[in-house]
Amino acid sequence: MPRATPLSCRRKSDYAVHSVENALDLLDAICDEGGEARVSQLSQRLNMSKTSVFRLLATFEGRGFVERSDDSLKYRLGLSACEMGQKIIARMGVLRKARPAMERLARQCNESIYFMVRRNDDLLMLDMVDSPQQVKIAPLTGRRFPLAATPAGRIFLAFAGRPAVDNGKAAEEKLPPPVAEELAVIRRSGLCVDEHGFGEGVTCLAVPLLNAKGEAAAALALLGPAFRMLPARIDDELLPSLREAAAIISAGLGYLGDYLRWESAR
Repeated sequence: MPRATPLSCRRKSDYAVHSVENALDLLDAICDEGGEARVSQLSQRLNMSKTSVFRLLATFEGRGFVERSDDSLKYRLGLSACEMGQKIIARMGVLRKARPAMERLARQCNESIYFMVRRNDDLLMLDMVDSPQQVKIAPLTGRRFPLAATPAGRIFLAFAGRPAVDNGKAAEEKLPPPVAEELAVIRRSGLCVDEHGFGEGVTCLAVPLLNAKGEAAAALALLGPAFRMLPARIDDELLPSLREAAAIISAGLGYLGDYLRWESAR
């Protein structure tokens, strides 16, 4: 008689409920479509029948997780989804420690400050403190970008699984030479100046938020229009303030070393 597989030995995928996975994929797809999407768009994106998509949307609509647009042709996230997201963000220990420093930094620099985390192979713009300037970058909160496609995202590759001051040369052997060289520069400088990675005319200054192991638990970024990101202002005002805020947050996350020494990366 065959013996049953112990529960502790089973893979997590063995417990996955297909209908629940479809429902969560649907919410993800609405977000990825810019916050609003038609049934036909979602059906094509998820390779699901329109009937199945409509039934899931009707269920979510009944619970307030999605709502219809004014013309009733598109669906968007509802108040229940927003409320749940805010509760999750409020309970995140890392963000809770970072938020006061983010608010001070936004007031000090008069630019938008973002809290970024890694989500699998993507960079997720999880939270922000908006700029008081009249001319500013459209909010990117909730947007995802391929990790390796943006210099700011490569901060997580540069500070993944190694002490902050380690050269980590062995890890670069499997990467294309240009990427490996860029990661080495990011580690040495402790920062990333990302021009146009988040859109034409957008400059991003990003630094890692280090945990007790010297790994990037998250990243702190300052975004602004390129015409305000003049070299003298970056070097004399913005980067010192950004690095000081990151050092304070990193200390709160258990990082006990001296925060990263800055060598010019530009």
